Formats: sequence, C-alpha cells, structure tokens
Amino acid sequence: MKKSIIILFTVFIAVATYAQPFQQGTTAANIGIGLGTALGGLGKSRPAISASLDHGMWEVGGPGVISLGGYVGNTGYKYTAPSYTAKWNYIVVGARGAYHYNGFTDVPNLDVYGGVMMGYNIVSYTVDGSDMGMGNNYGSGLGFSGFLGGRWFFSENVGAYAELGYGVSVLNVGATFKF
Repeated sequence: MKKSIIILFTVFIAVATYAQPFQQGTTAANIGIGLGTALGGLGKSRPAISASLDHGMWEVGGPGVISLGGYVGNTGYKYTAPSYTAKWNYIVVGARGAYHYNGFTDVPNLDVYGGVMMGYNIVSYTVDGSDMGMGNNYGSGLGFSGFLGGRWFFSENVGAYAELGYGVSVLNVGATFKF
C-alpha cells in the first residue's frame, strides 16, 4: 500500500511538471464515475456519477488562471434484510473555484489544477416493509472540501480527467470536454 501511494505521488508530480495553460475564457466540463466514497451506507452501492464545469475567469500571478464552476454528483446504497429494505440516496451540489497552474508548458495536452468547493449534501433515506419511524431525509448539510485534478486532452476539445477530493466519491475519472 505504501509503495503504491509513493508510486502514484511520483507519477502525479512528474505529470504535473508539464501542464497545459488553462486560459481565461476557457470552459471545461467533466463527466465521470467515482471510485471510493466517504458517504456512508450499508449493503450494495450504486456507482457514483458526477459532472463538473470550470470556466477560466482571471489570470493571476504564479503563473495561472482562477476558474469558477459547479459540481453535481449522485450515489446511493440499498440494504435488504429479511423484514425490510433500506435505501440511502446522496446528491451533492456545489460551487467550486480552482487554480490552474500554467508554469509548465512542455506538454500542451495537460491541465493540472487544485481548488475548493462549497457544497450541499442532500441525503434521503427510505425503509420499505417495516414501521421503523425513520425520517425521509437526515444528514443533509453544507460542507467544504478540496480537490486536485488533471486533464489530458487527446484532441483540442476532448480528453480524460482524474480528480481526487470530496464529492460523491474520493476519486472521479471520466471524460472531459473543452469549449
């Protein structure tokens, strides 16, 4: 495990040393599936899905660009016991801001970024087949989180992304589109 973390960190640092400029006015959208979650639940989980959008707003020193955007994600769990079935559904909706580092220009297809998100976690819970007296939504609330990510573009407008941080999952991977 320790060796895997060191290898992943080394690869991320090596890749991060070659970043594509994310410019003011650039918009990028991510659509992905999540791996691992900090959201609780028993039983079988549904795959976490998410979408995010970043728009380059301001050029800043460092060198880089600040982007603003949004995030929405969904996952859930289902637990079946002999006398009842319980279901949890999580929807995270948030506003986010990121810093896209433009200091490394050797690899024109890469965008490396990190940021923060203020989000609202909407939690709903249902129980079928038993009068357990549980409410329909509990645990919903406002939260703050951070994230680190990278995008690799296969063409001028289409690529893949990976993002570590809190949302509906700890790691999101999927497709990214720039326009």
